[in-house]
Amino acid sequence: MSLITSDFRKGLKFLVDDQPFEIIDFQHVKPGKGGAFVRTRLKNLKNESVLDKTFRSGERFEEGEFFERRLQYMYEEGGYCYFMDLKTYEQFPIQSSAIGNKACYLQENMETNVLFLKSEPLSIEFPAFVNLKVVDTEPGIRGDTAQGGNKPATLEGGLVLQVPLFIEKGDIVKVDTRTRMYLERAR
Repeated sequence: MSLITSDFRKGLKFLVDDQPFEIIDFQHVKPGKGGAFVRTRLKNLKNESVLDKTFRSGERFEEGEFFERRLQYMYEEGGYCYFMDLKTYEQFPIQSSAIGNKACYLQENMETNVLFLKSEPLSIEFPAFVNLKVVDTEPGIRGDTAQGGNKPATLEGGLVLQVPLFIEKGDIVKVDTRTRMYLERAR
């Protein structure tokens, strides 16, 4: 199935030169002289780079076979993270490098939405917040607030971020996966 520029809307996924893109923003422009065009801001779904691109009005594109599946993370082995579809019990190995720096949020039995193009996984949508255990941090010294009251902490999965001085090794903290920031102590 093909798309034309009049079908554009935010969030639309389509192929440009056999590369998968999602529209972040777009604007139809009709200048006083010449033909109309569409100015877009696109996100490459493979490497998450952002691209500004202009298309002639009426230009056609391949829609692509995009679909999303709800998968549960199982384990990591040999450079692959294994996910399972909870309805069909089908397993999907996804290269750890394809997940990138967000792999630190993965926990056993965590459910995620995975976007596929045909049978190739493109991106993983993580929950907005995750609870992670503090595996290493320096003990907080009472009254030491010269640095704003924060200290570095290493969480399970290898994520290092700034936490308040009262957080100790073994605590569970809530982390925003979009900003990679500490929110609160969970338990």
